[in-house]
Amino acid sequence: MRDSKRRRGLVAASALLGGVLVLTACSGGDDASSDNGTDTSQSKVDEAAAQKTSEAQIKITPADGSTNASINNSAAVTVAKGTLSSVTMTTADGKAVAGELSADKLSWKPTVQLERSTTYKVAAEATDADGRVAHENASFTTVSPANSFIGSFTPEDGSTVGVGMPVSINFDKAITNKAAVQKGVTVTSSSGQEVVCHWFNTNRMDCRPQDYWKENSTVTLKLALDGVEGAQGVFGVQQKTVTFHIGRNQVSYVDAKTKQMKVTQDGQVVKTIPISAGSPDNKTYEGQMVISEKFKETRMNGATVGFTDDDGKGEYDIKDVPHAMRLTTSGTFIHGNYWGAPSVFGNVNTSHGCVGLQDKQGADDPNTPAAWFYDHSIVGDVVVVSNTGDKTVSPDNGYNGWNMDWAQWKAGSAI
Repeated sequence: MRDSKRRRGLVAASALLGGVLVLTACSGGDDASSDNGTDTSQSKVDEAAAQKTSEAQIKITPADGSTNASINNSAAVTVAKGTLSSVTMTTADGKAVAGELSADKLSWKPTVQLERSTTYKVAAEATDADGRVAHENASFTTVSPANSFIGSFTPEDGSTVGVGMPVSINFDKAITNKAAVQKGVTVTSSSGQEVVCHWFNTNRMDCRPQDYWKENSTVTLKLALDGVEGAQGVFGVQQKTVTFHIGRNQVSYVDAKTKQMKVTQDGQVVKTIPISAGSPDNKTYEGQMVISEKFKETRMNGATVGFTDDDGKGEYDIKDVPHAMRLTTSGTFIHGNYWGAPSVFGNVNTSHGCVGLQDKQGADDPNTPAAWFYDHSIVGDVVVVSNTGDKTVSPDNGYNGWNMDWAQWKAGSAI
């Protein structure tokens, strides 16, 4: 019995000692390294966490990872509670992008337009009031050509045009959200005339006042299409202001019955010129037509506008038509004619649909009727043709929207 009791006591003592050892091992108490003042990994982490970081707050736009970013205004760096000390912007292949830091060092932006379908990287550094440094990095990709649209417009910036020249914009992608795009286009005149835009189709929008532009006025076109979604997933990239001047008021009236053209300026007849319009088989369009192009000499080939012989070649092919001015996209011109006898003009309509004026080959005689009219005309002047027996020209065949009344024109607006 004594041996049994002794064994039980030894077991109990071992259990108690084991419990003490386990408790000591899990307590996390002091060890030798802490006693002698040396640092441990944990103490270093605690020390770093205790240090106060920079208060400067850098913001880079677009946000990191953005796609379809604007090429105009999207890139920018700003800072709060500090000042920017360094900003670099590069393409993915390391090409630097020029930029400018504001005078107060609170913002930065590129000084050049970005390229489409390009990835850019931005690295920024700022300091707070105590000189502590903060860093921020971002990368974004600009909108691709497939996901963006642009509009080709006329007239050109700084040009002088006639009273009939509309603002015409042709978009390189079909626009389904016409209202959004039209809201991004503003056309105003110094004359105070109301200007309304009209959609001919999903790609073309023209803008004009109810009556011809006031002579000697200035028209301003503003394109604020950057970031505008013109169709699903297709965004505008243009941000531009264009101004052009309206010259004197010149409107010319062609009467195919009398075979005369009266040229008026500011409502007064300044010259009457004999003409030859389209023959009975090839009548000239009627209506108000705007001169859209001028060529001192140009080639006219009947095959390009459907006038062909049995062999498929053009019924005519004149390589040096003088003093030619385009009236329609389809090929109607008012131009000089040196191959017709002088007796034709004012007496017989002989053309394939154009309006012909007496001229000489070479376009170097300033005294011919055609040369005079060419020299006194500018793009945007109006030529009104009547009494041909043909239909009125389509409003979208050239810049000829004046053949729609104001109610019809306004009905084509998307806003």
